[in-house]
Amino acid sequence: MQTEREPTQEGVHKAANKIAAILPATPLLPVRINGISCRVKAENLQQIGAFKIRGGWHRLSDLDVEQRKRGVVAVSSGNHAQGVAWAARRLGIAATIVMPRNAPQVKLDATKALGANVVLYNRPGEDRDVVAAKIIAETDAVLVHAFADPWVIEGQGSAGIEITEQLGQEPTRIIACCGGGGLAAGLSLACPAAEIVPVEPVGWDMVGQALAAGKIVQAGDDAPETICDALQPTATAPINLAVLQGRSNPGVSVTDEEVRIAQRFAFSHLQMVVEPGGAAALAAALAGKVSVDERTVIMITGGNADPQSFAQTIAPNC
Repeated sequence: MQTEREPTQEGVHKAANKIAAILPATPLLPVRINGISCRVKAENLQQIGAFKIRGGWHRLSDLDVEQRKRGVVAVSSGNHAQGVAWAARRLGIAATIVMPRNAPQVKLDATKALGANVVLYNRPGEDRDVVAAKIIAETDAVLVHAFADPWVIEGQGSAGIEITEQLGQEPTRIIACCGGGGLAAGLSLACPAAEIVPVEPVGWDMVGQALAAGKIVQAGDDAPETICDALQPTATAPINLAVLQGRSNPGVSVTDEEVRIAQRFAFSHLQMVVEPGGAAALAAALAGKVSVDERTVIMITGGNADPQSFAQTIAPNC
């Protein structure tokens, strides 16, 4: 994990300026949730279909010449993989991505299409960080961690800078899909006056549990299966917890069925394809687990849905 420095609000603004120079702002769309008007931030409309392009670009574009020659290694089920691969291709950096064999095929294919070398591991059964560490030991490549990296945290936080500019003021609340806590931490730096609400799958609320306990909590061996493949880190990291403590409530958890309802809602009301992990925040709002007001922003974080699974989700009487 990257421990050279801590993420800062200044770093978030730097990331936002860098990202604005190469990527258009994603839309902030009006929506009514249980009769109340609020907004959704459509990060599923990014070039790679997810917000992870932000952290990938900020991290890789800050590498020096020597680091770029060494290449990068990342671990991801698909969206961070594509963010790193996209940035690496644009910058001419070799990228190796460690991905689970059971990752959605659409994400595996997209990562390979971006030119990255994909190394597969078994989930469950193998420790992805051990696989990545072995590659780094052999190649001296730079680790680009999906959430425990100050540059990645700052890059993800750039979405909060966009939101504030689009609203003309800071939001009162940002409801964010949460895996390891990189996005939630970045948003808390970008929008210090806003309430940050991380939303995780039931049984995988490692950020929420860590915030409640005040220390890192590991997922149990009996953690349930979830359709939110992008939100399954076994624990958050100290760098994320340090940013979020005192800034974020423990958050909420959503079930697979609540996520499917949110996917159907986004498709019918917003005309958008949203993957399960990208719909978790919307699911929490629709289920009434988080209150909303006119300055609440709900993060829709990814649209890389498996076509067959998505078709089954939105089909009538599914």
